[in-house]
Amino acid sequence: MTQAVAEHYQAFKQRGLKLDMSRGKPAPEQLDLSDALMGPLASYAADDGTDCRNYGLGVGLPEARALFGALLGVPPAQVVVDSSASLSLMHDVIVYALLNGVPGGTPWVTQQPVSFLCPVPGYDRHFSICEARGIKMISVPLGEDGPDMDLVERLVAADASIKGMWCVPKYSNPSGAVYADAVIARLAQMPTAAPDFRLMWDDAYRFHHLGDNKTEIADVLAACAAAGNPDRAIVFASTSKVSWAGSGIAALAASPANIAWWTKHAGVRSIGPDKINQLRHVRYLKDPATVAALMEGHRSLLAPKFDAVQQQFAELLGDVPGVSWTRPAGGYFIDLVTPPGAAKRTIALAKEAGITLTPAGAAYPYGVDPEDSHIRIAPSYPSLSEIALAAQGIALSLKLALAT
Repeated sequence: MTQAVAEHYQAFKQRGLKLDMSRGKPAPEQLDLSDALMGPLASYAADDGTDCRNYGLGVGLPEARALFGALLGVPPAQVVVDSSASLSLMHDVIVYALLNGVPGGTPWVTQQPVSFLCPVPGYDRHFSICEARGIKMISVPLGEDGPDMDLVERLVAADASIKGMWCVPKYSNPSGAVYADAVIARLAQMPTAAPDFRLMWDDAYRFHHLGDNKTEIADVLAACAAAGNPDRAIVFASTSKVSWAGSGIAALAASPANIAWWTKHAGVRSIGPDKINQLRHVRYLKDPATVAALMEGHRSLLAPKFDAVQQQFAELLGDVPGVSWTRPAGGYFIDLVTPPGAAKRTIALAKEAGITLTPAGAAYPYGVDPEDSHIRIAPSYPSLSEIALAAQGIALSLKLALAT
């Protein structure tokens, strides 16, 4: 059996693949869907007459705030549009909190140590922000319907150093988990030892459905307000996987107090965002219906790739003990779970076969998966034929890792 697996793997290596699946990048065909953004603007004037080529409007164009308000279900006055990526806004929120504190608290740097809860498996970029800024990370298990709330509630109630929690509430990276309404209610209501606790609500995949059913989740800002904790959540979103990944627009939505706080501190670092990019996005995306139609184009390109991975894994790994994988209803990733101790070896073998994957452990704080068992699969960038081959190569690499 081991010899047969090794022979199949060696034969696969002869294909000479060179595929980089280390990030969830949109494919060129997805980016082509928004080529109309390159069209000339008929005017550089915003709806209120503002010349978008000039300084000003630090919280974003009114029409851009209105668009994100409609997409996120909040009043435009509770939206800031800035930067080209929501990750930049998350980083700035953390830095402003460390240096200046948030409404209801003092600067976090004066309250050392500072800790964050990190549902795992999770998004490596969130963890990188914490690590770079000296914030201790505490892992909590993430299930299909959200984090282990019994553990979360115990931790935040007992430890005032826990200032926040990362959340990807819909089609989570990398498992595809979707937070249940009951989980969101508990996050909004739970007592916290830190009065300045914040939920960093990364709604990156809000519009990124793979199936016919469009999953909806509870409104965290409304839930927090109803629970008497209106400042608890800060919601982040962007068009990074709606229009162009590197040239989109990003937004945060929050309570009036948090918006005023952001405006004060962001006004020090900038005289205003790129309003030309905001203007062309508003004129292209227009409204939620237009965005939904565009996302159907993305779905038509992405869903077959996810199906191809599922098919190859089912055929090659379906009967392998201890191996499982997620079947997400949206988002950009599949979480392949191996028996303990096999992820690093599998990723190394895949690399030898020409398939570059996210490093093992990336879905855990400090890059350490204690079980060495999670592999993030990003089907988006390769072509359909390439992703089917890649899934086959990953499966063969895992079988060889388990056999040797």
